[in-house]
Amino acid sequence: MKALTLNFSLPGYLALQVMGRLSSKFYYQGPFSMVRLCDVPEPVLPGPDWVKIKVRLCGFCGSDLNLIRLNDSPMAMPFTSFPCIFGHEVFGVVEEAGPGASGFKTGDRVTVNPALTCESRGITPPCPSCAAGRTGSCESYARGNIAPGMFAGICRDVGGGFAEYLVVHRSQVYRVPDAVSDESAVLTEPLAVGIQAVLDNRPQEGEKVLVIGGGVIGTMVIKAIRGLGIGCEVTVAEPSGFNAEFAKSSGADHVVTGNLVEAAVRHTGARAYRPLIGERIVQGGFNRVFDTVGHSTTLQKALVVTAGGGTVSLVGIGRKLSFDPTPLWLKLQSLRGCYGYGYNDMDIGRRHAFEIALDLMESGNASVQDMLTHTFAIEEYREMIEVNLSKARHRAIKTAVRF
Repeated sequence: MKALTLNFSLPGYLALQVMGRLSSKFYYQGPFSMVRLCDVPEPVLPGPDWVKIKVRLCGFCGSDLNLIRLNDSPMAMPFTSFPCIFGHEVFGVVEEAGPGASGFKTGDRVTVNPALTCESRGITPPCPSCAAGRTGSCESYARGNIAPGMFAGICRDVGGGFAEYLVVHRSQVYRVPDAVSDESAVLTEPLAVGIQAVLDNRPQEGEKVLVIGGGVIGTMVIKAIRGLGIGCEVTVAEPSGFNAEFAKSSGADHVVTGNLVEAAVRHTGARAYRPLIGERIVQGGFNRVFDTVGHSTTLQKALVVTAGGGTVSLVGIGRKLSFDPTPLWLKLQSLRGCYGYGYNDMDIGRRHAFEIALDLMESGNASVQDMLTHTFAIEEYREMIEVNLSKARHRAIKTAVRF
């Protein structure tokens, strides 16, 4: 079967540090590219608790683009193994279920939680994170009976969704309700990311919320807030007019394309103070901020415009950050990391973020199908990458491979 693979090598990495500055094309074509469309054997079930899925759609994530462009921190390399078939936003149908994967049968429409946790790795007792229900932050990513990898798509032994078939542990599989379209189901994973970020830093009624970045995850944070019925005021900061308007149509109250300090003054009643040198600082401001970009500049702005006692969630994954921590200590703010998803205590009981996402889509409280703007055949992966490198020009929000 055809599969889009990534194979890291140190010589290739060093070459691309130079060649990539000349043109982004070197990352995904030419002799130094680590991305290849290959013929690989069709996977077989590695154990009785595993499920084989025939992929219908697999979303292309910003983290996939970071992998291709070698933007990830080397600190994450112990939790990755190569060569790998990447792609982790998967929707498909069950092709085969092992005898230990009860509850699933051939033809079931399913989506996949890609996290390779203690349960999928055959580790008992589970690590503290898994035992606490925060399986997305498993502490066993480099242990167990499969190769290192935080999730399907960056693990040598477990293929990703950029192939016709993949195998996953039964604990990773969620049945898709009939009322949820294929195009919505493939976005379960990024919606779950937005839901978990919101539940970890849940706004209170009437609070002022800022979302920095109106891309896929920023929009999913907005859709999660609205889907969960949280009555707060949401401002989105996004320089792209196309993305900003889409974020507003998804539930944002205000759109900011310029200065965030002015936005804090205008939308929260904050006061801005200018030092003799350097940028202004805000007293008052937004109660909760979700930085879905994760760059030094966006994190600095987030701290500056967050109110005293407010919380900044760092949702975007940057490589290295530098910032002035003065607002953090001066205003007694909290800065928290966001990654993955887990189980949450809801009014109806303990629910995984994937279950909440599917419930919201089934009920119509979160509509995400309109975000899937472009699909490609696996052979068109270069065109897909190019669209993701220039999303505004192509009026693209979310892209996917369609089998």
